[in-house]
Amino acid sequence: MRYQPRHFALHDPAHALALIDAHPFATLISAHPGDAGDPLVSHLPLLAQHDGEVLRLLGHLAAPNPQAAALADGMPVTAIFHGPQGYVSPAWYGSPQAVPTWNYAVVHARGRIARVDDSAGKERLLKALIDRHDPPYHAQWDALDPAWREGMKRGIVGLVITVEQLAVKMKLSQNRSAEDRAGVHQGHLSGDPAAQALAAWMRRLNLA
Repeated sequence: MRYQPRHFALHDPAHALALIDAHPFATLISAHPGDAGDPLVSHLPLLAQHDGEVLRLLGHLAAPNPQAAALADGMPVTAIFHGPQGYVSPAWYGSPQAVPTWNYAVVHARGRIARVDDSAGKERLLKALIDRHDPPYHAQWDALDPAWREGMKRGIVGLVITVEQLAVKMKLSQNRSAEDRAGVHQGHLSGDPAAQALAAWMRRLNLA
């Protein structure tokens, strides 16, 4: 993350993991082969697995996706997790000399890819994702015709990203006065679910 004002940066990995867990749908960015052309970008859910020392992100892309074909073991990638976001009205501040802005929370996870191309590896990866997002489906998946299930697995490329760097940016009006933050907190509380999630993060970080 190139632009990271210090008052918006969080350094506790627990905050990153909480945001990833709540907002697992990520943007995956990798270089074009040979560093030629535009970066390759896809959108996919990623599951965080943390053993206390190493953080890995598990997911998969459709096999016909050009990015899937371009990814090779050891290639650097960046996964961006987009957390809650919302408008900040200058009417929420104590001073009239203010301008509109936007609050948001994001995590940038930089790491290296390991492809999962074998059937057994894909099976483990898919079951981990199923158990996270739809546990009752686990038994149904196991009961499917094995040949059909193998055909489905041939249609994807599994991915495991070993994270080397986490950058968390939470723009939650930390650069404003306590009075202004209180107004922003109340404004977010009266907004949509994403804005209310921002208010919850403000409370979690003792900003309101």
